[in-house]
Amino acid sequence: MEIAAASTVTVAPQLRRLSHALSRTLGSASSLPFSLSRRNLSVGSPSLRVSTASISAVAAEKMSPASFLDRRESGVLHFVKYHGLGNDFILVDNRDSSEPKITQEQAVKLCDRNFGVGADGVIFAMPGINGTDYTMRIFNSDGSEPEMCGNGVRCFARFIAEIENLQGKHSFTIHTGAGLIIPEIQDDGQVMVDMGEPILRAEDVPTRLPGNKGDSVVAAELVVDGVSWNVTCVSMGNPHCITFGTKGGQNLRVDDLKLSEIGPKFEHHEMFPARTNTEFVEVLSRSHLKMRVWERGAGATLACGTGACALVVAAVLEGRTDRKCTVDLPGGPLEIEWKEEDNHIYMTGPADLVFYGSALL
Repeated sequence: MEIAAASTVTVAPQLRRLSHALSRTLGSASSLPFSLSRRNLSVGSPSLRVSTASISAVAAEKMSPASFLDRRESGVLHFVKYHGLGNDFILVDNRDSSEPKITQEQAVKLCDRNFGVGADGVIFAMPGINGTDYTMRIFNSDGSEPEMCGNGVRCFARFIAEIENLQGKHSFTIHTGAGLIIPEIQDDGQVMVDMGEPILRAEDVPTRLPGNKGDSVVAAELVVDGVSWNVTCVSMGNPHCITFGTKGGQNLRVDDLKLSEIGPKFEHHEMFPARTNTEFVEVLSRSHLKMRVWERGAGATLACGTGACALVVAAVLEGRTDRKCTVDLPGGPLEIEWKEEDNHIYMTGPADLVFYGSALL
């Protein structure tokens, strides 16, 4: 696959004119030229044009996602890229079909940060089922399909609001592999998501660790590469292993972790038959936590919404925090509340459009 692009970009006097030519070979004869239109640049962008060998796109301020995605060209995938605190996704308007427009193998190539568009995953907005407004499916950057993604669902909500031209406060129902999810776009543009109830029964997480607090795994011992860690296991529709430190050790300093070394050992541990997401957590106060995450199928990411929800549940179960917390992730903060009255977890945070793009498949 070959990517070839020549671009001329005008953004502001500070940046003047940038001319860039890129040509790389991916090991296949097929081609994937793509074009991008950006907005919300920090320096301001009165005009921006990126042209490729096949497609030209104009400034994002002059188009909407709906008008851009409405274009029908055989063999071309139009998409919009969003991020939630740096956890970035390629959003595809798939509302006309219950089958994804690209394969998992194509998703892997699109997500490649050196040879593709670059993303943590591809998200498809599909027709709703079982009475829901929409269905959300995700392919991770490794081609696997997770049940759900918290940052992804916020991006999904903003994407739907833009292509449906929804203004102000709105909520809708989304069918996911983790069940019903209900996001609500706030007046300030933030997205609050009712993430439902946490799943604590060990076999439903799933984990092979035996329940030590009823059917739940709370502050239990897990030996990883010869080191004993205290872990709590929670599912938000996808499995999470949360740790605040090693057994008998001091509380974690998450910035000191060698995440790329330890993360895969948790993910593929035999105690997690479906693999697991892992959150390493530092307690700053009863209402303030700091985390780093190793995501199943994506590795180290800047943010994980379901992980932030799961770790607040774990912190409450271990008696470390109150039910309403700010969670600092590498990409920024999320507000998480585990409400006692309905047992639901509510996540509030941003989702931002990055650019529009097109790719030849």
